[in-house]
Amino acid sequence: MRNASIPGTHGRVRPLTLLGNPVLHTPCEEVTDFGPELARLVDDLFATMYAAQGVGLAANQVGESLRVFVYDCPDDEDVRHLGHVVNPRLVEADGVVIRGPEGCLSLPGLEAGTERYDHAVVEGFTMTGEPVTIHGTGFFARCLQHECDHLEGTVYADRVGGWRHRRLMRQVARASWRR
Repeated sequence: MRNASIPGTHGRVRPLTLLGNPVLHTPCEEVTDFGPELARLVDDLFATMYAAQGVGLAANQVGESLRVFVYDCPDDEDVRHLGHVVNPRLVEADGVVIRGPEGCLSLPGLEAGTERYDHAVVEGFTMTGEPVTIHGTGFFARCLQHECDHLEGTVYADRVGGWRHRRLMRQVARASWRR
């Protein structure tokens, strides 16, 4: 039996911001107000992430240029990690570099081999202002790095080079959501 509410059940699904929108390439602003508007944004992020069947979502992916992201992501051992981070800082990204398939809700239906570390640590705050430290390995480490990138104005396509980047950009140009 659950004692806490399920994240996103009171949120509204917002339209996703797609590649090409300048908000995705602009560093987000620090959150200074830890009030009810922030709580609503976090709930909306969860609702939107679940509706789009994602494992993470940053605020700028719904058009809000604030340093907030949510996640519901397994690691490589299939352990579920669920939460949110306000004003996150990626304080460690180390270990083995692994090139693996990476997608993004702002580039729907596409993915490319992207290099990420297999260990990451993020520090930040909860929506109520409590300090939080999140450790991730494997796929969850990839998710943490991906969402922190979003808040810096970077999408995974910016980390893909050479022929992989050219192929991804051709796929973006042909994507139905670009029309």
